[in-house]
Amino acid sequence: MSPLADFQNEIYLNGLGDARPGLPTDLTRLEGLAERSLSAGAFGYIAGSAGSEATARANRAAFDRWRIVPRMLRDVAVRDLEVEVLGTPMPAPVLLGPVGVQSIFHPDGELAAARAAAACGLTMVLSTAASYTIEEVAAANVAADAGGGEGGRGARWYQLYWPKDRELAVSFLGRAGAAGYTTLVVTLDTVTLAWRPRDLDQAYLPFLRGIGVANYFSDPVFQKAVGGPVTDANRGTALMHWAANFGNPGLTWDDLVFLREHWDGPIALKGVQHPDDARRAVDTGMDGVIVSNHGGRQVDGAIASLDALPGVAEAVGDQATVLFDSGIRTGADVVKALALGAKAVLLGRPYCYGLALGGEAGVRHVLRCIQAELELTLALSGHTRPGDLSPEVLARSQ
Repeated sequence: MSPLADFQNEIYLNGLGDARPGLPTDLTRLEGLAERSLSAGAFGYIAGSAGSEATARANRAAFDRWRIVPRMLRDVAVRDLEVEVLGTPMPAPVLLGPVGVQSIFHPDGELAAARAAAACGLTMVLSTAASYTIEEVAAANVAADAGGGEGGRGARWYQLYWPKDRELAVSFLGRAGAAGYTTLVVTLDTVTLAWRPRDLDQAYLPFLRGIGVANYFSDPVFQKAVGGPVTDANRGTALMHWAANFGNPGLTWDDLVFLREHWDGPIALKGVQHPDDARRAVDTGMDGVIVSNHGGRQVDGAIASLDALPGVAEAVGDQATVLFDSGIRTGADVVKALALGAKAVLLGRPYCYGLALGGEAGVRHVLRCIQAELELTLALSGHTRPGDLSPEVLARSQ
């Protein structure tokens, strides 16, 4: 058993001294606990989705339609979950997906997530809409990495919400590159915010309260536009300038050339659901696509991401790296996504629930659980590496 799956033995051995995990090991239980812990606004923001939330329900239902078919007597004594994704070595095919405004879940927010990611050797994708700056999160990640951990060295990717002000976009990219973020993730599905009833019913948009705008307020281009560093005197002006720049519905495929001119590393497009869009990504020189419907937060009634995954994977073949998010809750979910064509998955809500319930330790608990369950599910189904998985290991149920 590897150090990842050995988390199971660690828990059982601790039980000999009457010590039990502080959080459930069934990660699907975290949402209910987080609801009791968080304010209505904060919980609605992380748990809620667009409209009737049909897309979020579809994401989970899609996983239930696929069943793993275990194979026996295949020598799974030695397992290796390591992968390389867009040039980044990873101990397991799991990343911390970009989630903004994490300080509404815990005061340490993205700093705690960055430390937990480094301790587990996993890659964190930092959201533009973070509560802490690009540089602060990088420093937390580096400091935790220097302290060692279960998994060794982690890495940092940066997710861009492409602002209308191109000079501001260039500044964000320059800051991320200088701070050691190696891969750019560009979210395509949020050119404007969706109709989200849970947020609307609470009249709660954290950005307008000055939360999740740290990268904007700290940016020299942004500060120049609002007349200097953001203070109480110009805070209102700064918030309105943020609102005017956040959405960018005029973007087209032709604009991707601009990104390539200002980013030297790999670029992955997040929010791809249609095979034709995946082909366009390849044609425009993108390195990866992330099959995602933003966890159901943008289009109500949209196709489940897992249902979209096989078509996208077939469309790009080996011309680009395919990643997946939207609905991952268990190690078995990860196995299914990998079998249907993803190289790795991005985890979202579960680690934020862990953050809300236990800060950095809560995030680490979630990450260790998902990796351990992934390895054990892989082995018990007759496989030793993520690369062994293909659609043939699954059966579709009706």
